[in-house]
Amino acid sequence: MQPTELQSSAASEPVGAPCPSCGLFVAPALLVCPQCQALVHRAELEQIAAVADAASARGDLAEAMASWRRALLLLPSESKQYTQITGSIRGIRERLEAGAPPTASPAGAAPATNDEALPRATGWRRFRAAISSGVAVVLFKLKAVWLLLLTGWKPLLLGLTKLGTLSSMLLSLGVYWGLYGWQFALGLVGCIYVHEIGHVVALKRLGIAASSPMFIPGFGAVVRMKGYPIDADEEAQVGLAGPRWGLGISLVVFLAARLMHSDALGAIAKVSAWLNLFNLIPIPPLDGGRGFRALGNKQRLLCAAALGAVYAFNKQGFVGIIALIALFRSFEQRKDAHANTRVLIEYVGLAIMLSVLSMP
Repeated sequence: MQPTELQSSAASEPVGAPCPSCGLFVAPALLVCPQCQALVHRAELEQIAAVADAASARGDLAEAMASWRRALLLLPSESKQYTQITGSIRGIRERLEAGAPPTASPAGAAPATNDEALPRATGWRRFRAAISSGVAVVLFKLKAVWLLLLTGWKPLLLGLTKLGTLSSMLLSLGVYWGLYGWQFALGLVGCIYVHEIGHVVALKRLGIAASSPMFIPGFGAVVRMKGYPIDADEEAQVGLAGPRWGLGISLVVFLAARLMHSDALGAIAKVSAWLNLFNLIPIPPLDGGRGFRALGNKQRLLCAAALGAVYAFNKQGFVGIIALIALFRSFEQRKDAHANTRVLIEYVGLAIMLSVLSMP
């Protein structure tokens, strides 16, 4: 009888939290009170708004963006507040991409007195002129590559402090060790790890919380997002960050192989480049599929033409696959047509450089 009594007692208690406006107990999953239509998490949203405003005022744009991201999780996507906050995030993101320090605190974002007065979108500078040279764009976007040896070690080391990452990495290392030997296994696992850390760094830069990499023997590794990109530009930025960092470590290993005359390191560099090129295939959930969301149909057609020409030159199979899928996807009918020239240049640049590195 005791378990029955416990169940009956628990069932009689209200589940959830009371609405701050009308007092109705609202289920935990609901963000809006079904009775009075008030925001259930209004008090918490006001606190987040105050934190974000203070962070922006002292020039901590990363903290401000992370705070607004937390607010989005407490708002229905169709609400005015959600739209206002995504505008604020875009404004901060553009300021970060421009590299200029903030000159004033964002408008609005003070503690609200009612639901409609929750944070207003910050003003943002207009989108700066696109980088004139395609090579310059690729070099700029690949700055993590050129700075990897100098400043990239901190996030790489922090990932190794996570028990889940370390244990799954050792498991994968053991599997690959048994198949290919310890040298190749160590190099392969290390290159996969750097690829995934690229995603983590990009997510952190956008203020999106993420798990540390988890390895799956035979399938690589994954990073779990604890938030979501607000648009195709952000999704492309996160998606292409993995191949970008993957290209960086592939170049480092390739140069080491040349300097040390090591066939083993040369093989690791080629396989690393090959895996990152595979990830650029433009189908979800691969990184290339995320990057392709930011490309318009004409840009996809240009991508297909450019990579088709590269395939005719080096006969790299994955380049040909990417070109064919890009051609097919250039005829998609989409409501949210998007066109980001910088993503196009970066995508093609990554594909070309990785295809060259992976050539036999």
